[in-house]
Amino acid sequence: MRGAIAAAACAVLLLAGGNGVLSAMEGDRDKIGALPGQPNVSFAQYSGYITVDAAAAKKRELFYYFAEAELDPDTKPLVLWLNGGPGCSSVGVGAFSENGPFRPSGNVLVRNEYSWNKEANMMYLESPAGVGFSYSTDPSFYGGVGDSRTARDNLRFLQGWFAKFPQYKGRDLYITGESYAGHYVPQLAQRMVEFNKKEKLFNLKGIALGNPVLEFATDFNSRAEFFWSHGLISDATYRSFTAVCNYSRYVSEYYRGSLSAACDAVMGAGATETSRFVDKYDVTLDVCVSSLSMQSLSLAPQRGSRELDVCVEDETMGYLNRKDVQEAMHARLDGGVAKWTVCSSVLEYRQLDLQIPTINTVGGLVKSGVPVLVYSGDQDSVIPLTGSRTLVQRLAARLRLNTTAPYRVWFQGRQVGGWTQAYGGGGTLAFATVRGASHEAPFSQPERSLVLFRAFLAGRPLPDSFE
Repeated sequence: MRGAIAAAACAVLLLAGGNGVLSAMEGDRDKIGALPGQPNVSFAQYSGYITVDAAAAKKRELFYYFAEAELDPDTKPLVLWLNGGPGCSSVGVGAFSENGPFRPSGNVLVRNEYSWNKEANMMYLESPAGVGFSYSTDPSFYGGVGDSRTARDNLRFLQGWFAKFPQYKGRDLYITGESYAGHYVPQLAQRMVEFNKKEKLFNLKGIALGNPVLEFATDFNSRAEFFWSHGLISDATYRSFTAVCNYSRYVSEYYRGSLSAACDAVMGAGATETSRFVDKYDVTLDVCVSSLSMQSLSLAPQRGSRELDVCVEDETMGYLNRKDVQEAMHARLDGGVAKWTVCSSVLEYRQLDLQIPTINTVGGLVKSGVPVLVYSGDQDSVIPLTGSRTLVQRLAARLRLNTTAPYRVWFQGRQVGGWTQAYGGGGTLAFATVRGASHEAPFSQPERSLVLFRAFLAGRPLPDSFE
């Protein structure tokens, strides 16, 4: 294994060497002429594979989709987006359902008016191998993948991508994501900071985490209060949650094979009262009935939005499984993956990694000078805002950061966009809510999320008055 890793690292270094012409040609091979059914656009798109382990018997390649900024891509920052799950696709969810330039509608793509490539060069990575079009030629890899392997592979992906696109070396770089990316993003950023001590490659300017898993117990145990405060469970069931069981205990017992009857009963009562016809990722909105059967992974994204296509997951699956789309994107199904799915059908992620806090990793990044934004769609019951806000406040206190912007509303146009608080000055650590947003804030509140993203990149406070 170590030999294979060394071989992969060596290949990356060779690509990164002085042959800039070769690297540019390599990048050009990934250029997309046009996606089937897309409207005319002026920006370039790329997609393809980066090898993170070159050993023939267990080759691993990670698939990405990259959309250049609409205007002035040569001066705009580079942003990497990671979805969570663990095991869900950043291409299918992030790019084609949330903040990418297009969304599927029937047999065509329509423009996303609030795409984040209005502000940055956007890259979406399907990680780890086994997710989406990313694969391993050794199917045994899919059993028991965890955070450490994912972080190493993601770092190797970035090394290989910069070798293929050397023009982006030195560019301002931000890492963003949501849900279980509360593990992916800080752990990758930490490795980038360590890598830079040996070789300055990553110009990391900040990370942004949406409805993130940062500390299992705090995040999960805020669910019951959220359910109760929104009228989704009864007073009696809420009392049972606080007296008999809680979500973190339930998950711990479940994965250790020691689930108690009392805990099982409480969870059963909560599930019955909340109903399977309520989207836990956005409790105020309707569900796509045809997608109910897909609500299987504990953190897997499920979409629904006001005046938006609540069945966009179905449409994305249909679109990305088209042969002409796969050919246009230089994508293939390999390593035992039969078809593209929103969340992996082959990956068995180490669920116990869920219980390892990453809030301390976030604190280490803040101390090393990396600005951090934590934001929450306020209609998400899976990773509720109350837990995230508590964790940010505790972190600020532990790092002895002063409150530089007291808790206040922020505005999108002439409406309240959410609430925010900042610590430490200069964007050191900030928390924000997105009003009316789901677990996937850029999908359910795209305009407000773009305002948030724009302020994050600029390192300035969110608007405090009407435009």
